[in-house]
Amino acid sequence: VQLQASGGGLVQPGGSLQLSCAASGRIFRINDMGWYRQAPGKQRELVARITSGGSKTYADSVKGRSLISRDNVKKTVYLQMNSLKLEDTAVYYCNADLSSTQYVNPSAYWGQGTQVTVSS
Repeated sequence: VQLQASGGGLVQPGGSLQLSCAASGRIFRINDMGWYRQAPGKQRELVARITSGGSKTYADSVKGRSLISRDNVKKTVYLQMNSLKLEDTAVYYCNADLSSTQYVNPSAYWGQGTQVTVSS
């Protein structure tokens, strides 16, 4: 199983970015999917999560500025980030709670991380 994240880059304050993360490999069921971020010198923190049924959770720091969505057919989770701030600069990691077969319990899988830099 692999999670491949893309969409990071350099953006000016107030700009927008969309991150994508596609899961591939032997997958039986994907439960929650989400995005986390880690800024230099800080712990990894939740940005947003979405359940298989579409329920969403956001960190207070991005609420109202971000939208998480998923395409269950494509096994992909998206994060649209608007009105970006300097403090949004971090490496963003996607995460999926999934089972590779019907016989195993779900486990957490992580993508490789994509850098988002907000700078003028």
